[in-house]
Amino acid sequence: MNLLNLSKLSTDELLAGSFGIEWESLRARGEGELSLTPHPKVFGDKLTNPLITTDFSESQIEMITPTFDTIDKAFDTFSLLADLVNSSLPDDEYLWFQSIPCILPYNDKIPIAQYSDEGMSSQKYREELAKKYGVKKQMISGVHFNFSFDDDVLRKLQRISNSDLSFQEFKNEVYLKITRNYLRHCWLIIYLTGCSIGSHNTFTKDCIHLMDAEDDYGSHYSTKGPSFRNSSCGYKNLKSLYPSYASVEDFIADVEGFIEKGDLSEAKELYTQIRLKPKDPKDYLNSLKEDGIQYIEIRTLDINPFYQCGLVRHDMKFLHMFLLYMLVKDESSYEKWQEEARINEENTAEMAYDESMRLIRDGEEVTFKSWASEIINEMYGMCEVFGIDAGRPTLKMMCNRIRDPGLTYGQRLLKMIREDGYINTHVKLSINNKRTSVNNIKNVDPDSYKGFGKYVNSALRGKYYPICFF
Repeated sequence: MNLLNLSKLSTDELLAGSFGIEWESLRARGEGELSLTPHPKVFGDKLTNPLITTDFSESQIEMITPTFDTIDKAFDTFSLLADLVNSSLPDDEYLWFQSIPCILPYNDKIPIAQYSDEGMSSQKYREELAKKYGVKKQMISGVHFNFSFDDDVLRKLQRISNSDLSFQEFKNEVYLKITRNYLRHCWLIIYLTGCSIGSHNTFTKDCIHLMDAEDDYGSHYSTKGPSFRNSSCGYKNLKSLYPSYASVEDFIADVEGFIEKGDLSEAKELYTQIRLKPKDPKDYLNSLKEDGIQYIEIRTLDINPFYQCGLVRHDMKFLHMFLLYMLVKDESSYEKWQEEARINEENTAEMAYDESMRLIRDGEEVTFKSWASEIINEMYGMCEVFGIDAGRPTLKMMCNRIRDPGLTYGQRLLKMIREDGYINTHVKLSINNKRTSVNNIKNVDPDSYKGFGKYVNSALRGKYYPICFF
C-alpha cells in the first residue's frame, strides 16, 4: 500500500473502523477444578444469545461483543460484559483467568457443549474435533480481536490510489496484505501479550514436556517462553497447512484442497493466527467468494490474568496500530515466508526470554531485540507521518517490554508462580477478578443501559435488570 496515498487521509479517517472482542474462558470452582455443571441458565439459550454462548465445552463460556466504531466503546462494553458474566456465576464458581486450562478431570468427564436438535450439527462437529485433537486441547482459551476499516475510508483510498479494481477486490487486497504481514510479524504480539507459561499435570504431556520447571503443587511452568498457547503444543492443525494469501480465489482453492485431502473437515477447522471473515460464516467459502473479506479476526492474544476482563486497553490500541503498520509495511518476497513465520511464532512462544533464541528473517538469523526494536521504531515513524500522537505512549510502553522482559506479563506471572505455584496463583487471580467484577457491578447505574436486548439477568443493587448496551 502506497504510503503517500495513505498520508492523504486524515488521522481520524486512518483510525476509523469497526472493533469487536471475543473471549473464551473456562468456568472453574474450588481450588482450581473445572466446573462440570451445564452452561448456566441465567445466560439463556447458547444458540440464540448473541453475546454469551459456549465454545467447545459446556464449561467454556464465550463472550462476544457487538461491533463499535472506537476501541474505547468496544473495550468498555467488553469489560462490562465480563463483569456481568463473572458476577452472575454461582458463588462457588469463577472464570478461569488463564489460557491454559485449570485442573481437568479424565477425558470422558469433560462435558462437550450440548445442543438441541437445532444445534445438533454444532455438537457433532465438536465431537469429531474431540476425537481428532483430544478434548484437553479443546479447553485452551483465548481472546480474539475483530477489526475492519471503515468502508467509506476504503472507498476514498481506492479513489486516491486510482485503482482499476472493483471495490470488493480492492478491499480484499487491503485485508490480504495485512494478513500476510501479520502472519510474518505476529511473533511480536506473542511476546508482548503472552501470558500462558504453566500447566497442571492433568493437561497434555506434550506441553508439560516443553516446560523446564515444576512447582510443589502438581504443575509445571516455563522460565523461557511467554505463551504455550501459541507454542508447538498449542491447539493447531495436525499438519502444517499453508494456504495461499495471494488472492481470495487462491485461498479458497487451497482450503478446498485441504478438505478434499481430509486434512480439514470444513473451512473453520483451519487454525491460524489471523482469520479472514466473510459476511456469512456459516457458508464460509461461498460467502468469501461472493462477498469478499468483511473483516479480520486476530487470534493471538492470551487471556490476561491481571485484569478483570482478560484484556488490557492499551494492548488493544497497540494491536490496532500494529494492523495499520501491517498495511503500510512493504512485504518481503521470500518464498517460504509462511514456514518461517511458524518457526518464529513457536520459537518466540517457547524461548523468547532466552537471549540465545534467534528468529529467522528471509532465511537469515536475527536477534529478537534487533528485529522487535526495528518494528517499534518504524511504528513511531508511521505515527509521525500520520499524526497519530496518541500512539506514542503505547509504543513507549511496548519498547520498554522489549528492552526489559521483566515488564512482560509472562515474567510478572513467572514471579508469582515461583512463589505460590501455577494453580494457586491463578485461583487467587481469578477469585480476585471475580470480586472486582462484583464490586464493579454494584457501582453501575442500570439506568445508563439503553435497549440493546435482554440476554442475562444480573443482580444489580438487589434487583434484576436486563443487560443492555449503549
